[in-house]
Amino acid sequence: MIDTKILDDLARRLAKTLPTGLQVLQDDVRHNLRAGLEAGLAHLDLVTREEFDVQAAVLARTREKLEALEKQVAEMEQQKSQ
Repeated sequence: MIDTKILDDLARRLAKTLPTGLQVLQDDVRHNLRAGLEAGLAHLDLVTREEFDVQAAVLARTREKLEALEKQVAEMEQQKSQ
């Protein structure tokens, strides 16, 4: 999930862009914008940076193991053909 501070900051910035007459409603608008942003982002299939980094590390280890296995298979095939 995205950091709530980021959502609050984004909602506050969007609320500040309202015309002067509507800035009286700024708190309500900011609250509604934040709720809308949360709802919209909830529909996206996002992962946190930590989850991404963990999966990248797992992928790197898997690649290393695959390369080692490919090397072993190549050596075994070479020994068999001799």
